[in-house]
Amino acid sequence: MERLAAACNNTVQEGMVVYTNSPKVISSRKATLELILSEHEYSCATCSRSGNCQLQTLAEEFGLSTDIYKKKVRKIEWNKNFPLIRDNEKCIKCMRCIQICNKVQSLGIWDVCGTGARTTVDVKGGLDIEKADCAACGQCITHCPVGALHERDDKNTLYEALADKNKIKIVQVAPAVRAAWGEELGLSPEDATMEKMGEALRQIGFDYVFDTNFSADLTIMEEGSEFLQRLSDKEHNKFPMFTSCCPGWVRFIKTQYPDMIPQLSTAKSPQQMFGAVVKSYFAEKIGRDPKDIISVSVMPCVAKKAEAEYETMGDETRGQDVDIVLTTRELIKLIKAANINISTLEDKPLDDPLSDGTGAAVIFGTTGGVMEAALRSAYFLATGENPDVDAFKAVRGYHKGWNEAEYDIKGTKIKCAVASGLGNTRELIEAIRRGEVSYDFVEIMACPGGCAGGGGQPIHPFEMFDERGERLRRLDYNNPVRFSHENPSVNKLYSEYLIKPLGEKSHHLLHTDHNAYSVK
Repeated sequence: MERLAAACNNTVQEGMVVYTNSPKVISSRKATLELILSEHEYSCATCSRSGNCQLQTLAEEFGLSTDIYKKKVRKIEWNKNFPLIRDNEKCIKCMRCIQICNKVQSLGIWDVCGTGARTTVDVKGGLDIEKADCAACGQCITHCPVGALHERDDKNTLYEALADKNKIKIVQVAPAVRAAWGEELGLSPEDATMEKMGEALRQIGFDYVFDTNFSADLTIMEEGSEFLQRLSDKEHNKFPMFTSCCPGWVRFIKTQYPDMIPQLSTAKSPQQMFGAVVKSYFAEKIGRDPKDIISVSVMPCVAKKAEAEYETMGDETRGQDVDIVLTTRELIKLIKAANINISTLEDKPLDDPLSDGTGAAVIFGTTGGVMEAALRSAYFLATGENPDVDAFKAVRGYHKGWNEAEYDIKGTKIKCAVASGLGNTRELIEAIRRGEVSYDFVEIMACPGGCAGGGGQPIHPFEMFDERGERLRRLDYNNPVRFSHENPSVNKLYSEYLIKPLGEKSHHLLHTDHNAYSVK
């Protein structure tokens, strides 16, 4: 063919020979890159994706060193307080954000706007992002090839907090973070331990380092007890009961299916439960005013930044449960900025008394894990006996659509479903509303593959949630304690402070009213 043929618009035919590296192809690709760069603000030194940018990589590969065309960049104002930030001047109009949001997450937040030279990507309908139905899942960030989309950078806020000598600085780290934090630091999965990460966080300046696995087990105790309570009074409760630990999913149901909000578990997420315990029980333990504590979390998630700011996630006596939320990507940048030599760090234990975590807790980071952990303990709470630890493995793993299973707990049939990705979630909910399926308990994660594939995780040109999820499964398998109700620190918290699951103090600290706050 005399002209170059677009791969997306030509069908493969028998006998066709395709040349992808001819002088003509190279010249065309180089010209395209030069045109893209003419409308791209490539201030790489201050870009969130410097060193991990597909455009930067291609520009280096093709030896682009000078501006061939006059640069013309269009800036669009953005609310910098929203957890998800868009820099229009860096957008290359590849439309990947539109594709992931439309076809995988089914929200359609992004759209092409303008015509001709004014064509760009923006929030659909000309809305401000805070008024759109954005779940803040961050999948558009992880699929953007450049730095046009990124999370709100809270590292400077953290640095200010770390410099305050009058404050106690406490950090918790979510289950899924341990499966991904070593990827950009050259660590093997075996070397990227939670204990090594904890030592890095101490060197950064934290006084206490804890594991969110503790409050994942606590969540199971509260949410599992709540499910059994609702199940015992089935006539006066609407089913299914939905899990509530994923803030992207909670934002989704509040904007898409607000009539179903009462079916959410009232349990706070593990992040928020941990923050509440730190600023009550732990504050008393160390004899400090809760307002003297800076509560920080490291999460694989962008929506967690929004969740921590909801007015119901704290009270006047202790302030917000969590003060600062960092993504896994921000943690990696903190470690690099501190010039910490990871290879020399020792595996030192995390701090007591809030760092015990079970195998059931660590699988919170992968799809199906919350359901499996809840069923393990719900079985015990209902029967007084532990089930076979792998009895509920049918709910594991990412599936197109959703996964379902039925179990018998002391003569009661429990029908369960698990979905990850908001497109799959919408299909499931619509099937429930049409009466085509019926469940008692449903786990939802906003991101495909669960938190392992979260919008705050390290970015690669391919999906990593299966591999990360398998790492978490191995940690569960190798943990000597695999039931949340056997976590000694959680049991001590109940005996010394909370008294019992769903008790008065538990209700005040660990549960929330999902109708009492707005996500817009």
